[in-house]
Amino acid sequence: MSISRIWSNIVYFFSAQALDSRIQPDLEFKRRRKLIISSSKNENSSTSRNAVPTGNGVSRNSVAGSNNTSRSLWNTWEFRVYYLAFIAVLPLMLRAALATSSKSNPNYYKFSGLLAQGWILGRKLDNSDAQYRFFRSNLFLLAILILLQIVLRKIFVRFSKCSKKNFDFACGLVFIFFMYGINSIKLLTHAFIFFTLAHSLKRRRLMAAFAVWSYGIFTLFINQKIKNLPFNNIATILNPMDHWYKGIVPRWDLFFNFTLLRLLSYSMDFLERWHEKLSPQTSINYADRRPEFGKSLSVSTLQTIYESGKSSVLNEKERLVAEHHIQDYNFINFIAYVTYAPLFLVGPIITYNDYLYQSENKLPSLTKKNISLYALKVFSSLFFMEIILHFIYVGAIARTRAWRNDTPLQLAMVALFNLNIIYLKLLIPWRLFRLWAMVDGIDAPENMLRCVDNNYSTLGFWRAWHTSFNKWVIRYIYVPFGGSNNKILTSFAVFSFVAIWHNIELRLLFWGWLTVLLLLGETFITKCSARYRFQGWYRFFCGVGAVINICMMIVVNLYGFCLGAEGTKLLLKDIFSTLSGLRFCLMGTVSLFIAVQIMFEIREEEKRHGINLKC
Repeated sequence: MSISRIWSNIVYFFSAQALDSRIQPDLEFKRRRKLIISSSKNENSSTSRNAVPTGNGVSRNSVAGSNNTSRSLWNTWEFRVYYLAFIAVLPLMLRAALATSSKSNPNYYKFSGLLAQGWILGRKLDNSDAQYRFFRSNLFLLAILILLQIVLRKIFVRFSKCSKKNFDFACGLVFIFFMYGINSIKLLTHAFIFFTLAHSLKRRRLMAAFAVWSYGIFTLFINQKIKNLPFNNIATILNPMDHWYKGIVPRWDLFFNFTLLRLLSYSMDFLERWHEKLSPQTSINYADRRPEFGKSLSVSTLQTIYESGKSSVLNEKERLVAEHHIQDYNFINFIAYVTYAPLFLVGPIITYNDYLYQSENKLPSLTKKNISLYALKVFSSLFFMEIILHFIYVGAIARTRAWRNDTPLQLAMVALFNLNIIYLKLLIPWRLFRLWAMVDGIDAPENMLRCVDNNYSTLGFWRAWHTSFNKWVIRYIYVPFGGSNNKILTSFAVFSFVAIWHNIELRLLFWGWLTVLLLLGETFITKCSARYRFQGWYRFFCGVGAVINICMMIVVNLYGFCLGAEGTKLLLKDIFSTLSGLRFCLMGTVSLFIAVQIMFEIREEEKRHGINLKC
């Protein structure tokens, strides 16, 4: 195999297309870019750089929703300087991070008690994060469950002629009892109430939606009270249930938030479909490819759609609003979806309509090659996480705030690597469970489209981080509240729900509102500066704005998910309170600026191939 072929395979392995089959080149997008770049060159031949990303993740030459093709900068002298900077700075960053975790560090004794015995080169392991510790310690058991579910599903579907949805129903009930034990009754009670509200109030759609959403938000608060409520407190006769099997996850409420998204998805999809059934003239004929209501529909399931005599697979947007028969919105399918084992604990989130379609129609993207490539990504991410936890103990350092007298660079690395560990501890379970679903025949959305270090836009960051949740929020909150026509209200509604959904804490609510302010500020500045997008200096202006954005996002997320207000304030004070800290900030800003230019060019390279992730 030639070197160019090897390099091409490496580039593809790390590309967005290798992550999710939904990401495909858009030929129309490429055609429009070429037309616009030709037009803009005629108008401004002196412009040396025609398409530079702005703060909101789109090209600086965005015209009528289209983006221009730019010449590649990878081999320019400017970028060669950037490569030299990377070669010089990255080893310094890694060295500083290792120094904070070294036994020779005076603060080592403060956090060493949180370290566990590792398996790599006799090193200790930072196993201080409770969430990842639970996942890591149960990984072998989880692997057995995955193999067992896959084998049983193949046997039952093949020999008993049992439908996939019926198997998912039975398997899901067994799975949640294994996970939650007797506490699964509490979860199923919530599910029954959701189902009852949606179906009993279905003729009054607004009232039903209000009731379902009100109860959904109510569960986030009530679960804080009833999570450990003894059954004896409900009725004395239930006292024996308090001594029954509690499952391997006694805290059933920890993962209920993901179940809540599925409960709401089913309810909203059902109400939408019921409304279309009552008013078929209002149903959407999506791209003229979906059958009208009452035509070409099975009694029990959506049939394959035909176009010009050839079978046509629905894309993701079409699957969200696919016209399933109203009888498909039944209790068996509802429980099968809510308790679907591969995606039950933490997702990724797939809507009810999409689940229903994929249960009967296997997507062509689920090939052995794609699944094998994705499995390699999962295991390489897991191994990379193990290396970090064995050599860089920033998690334990942050929990004990053991950074006294560390240099500004070391303090910055404590913050940066903490955010990277948060990224990896979420990415690994999400990808493992998505891999499980892919093997089982369900292609859920990829949750992490970008590495956490490859973000400069607040809007783009939230499009790429927990993508399936972002898509869920757009469908069920952002669009119903008015979308871009009412951006301020919708943004506050979205991030208020996201904050409450994460946890019932005031600081997370403040985190959500701070994020909204960043989004609105970024959008406003982008619109005001768009008139200069054809100027040669515009890319560098965007780079400065992106650096400020990155710093703000780091601070906001450290506050919301890592250190809290006091810890974040203390860390920033230690960085900025000395002359050496100010010198570091200057050098750090220059380094971030260089990194941002690389990020810009990565996105431009994608657009040259017709890929526009908008993040």
